[in-house]
Amino acid sequence: MELVVTSATRADVPAAADVLAEAFRDDAATLAITGLGRPTVAQLAALFRPLISSGPLRHGHVDLARRADDGTLVGVALWEPPGRVSSLAHLAHEAAELPAFLRALGVRGMVRAARNQTRLATHRPSEPHWYLAMIGAADEARGAGVGSALLAARLAVVDADAMPAYLESSSEQNRRLYARHGFATTSIITAVEGARPAAMWRPARRG
Repeated sequence: MELVVTSATRADVPAAADVLAEAFRDDAATLAITGLGRPTVAQLAALFRPLISSGPLRHGHVDLARRADDGTLVGVALWEPPGRVSSLAHLAHEAAELPAFLRALGVRGMVRAARNQTRLATHRPSEPHWYLAMIGAADEARGAGVGSALLAARLAVVDADAMPAYLESSSEQNRRLYARHGFATTSIITAVEGARPAAMWRPARRG
């Protein structure tokens, strides 16, 4: 599958949320952090729409992978540049999206998500770095190199700036993908309720 990686606009948010909802509906860390149990794709998409709009789209980068032949959206990656922090860790400051977060999570869910995201944030390295908040492929494109295409596109920018990068991963399969792109596991995070994601670090290198 030939892919083209582009940057998202606000008009892309609903479709991007749908792709991430497909990708994360069985992700242990996402389900543990949000406390949604066994959510439907629609329920997760309702959460990811305000998440994308309130954080990465405004202050970071939302990368989209599309099929080159027909433009179908098949992958999404959310990145925070150096100096930014996760929007879910600071939901109270994202007033414009609070009603949508409340509808998606409820009050208890928001408290749980904020608490767990704060715990994740304590494991992030103190030195400036790029942070991969989320990356996922649509069901139809699993195993087609979507994740690699998205990683390669953004890591080229990261390397051009000679910056390190960081992420968390709860999937052994995904960890192997990240390792192929230069990430290494530094620790297992045990503070998240119901999940044990790995912290992964990619040292700075020249592009």
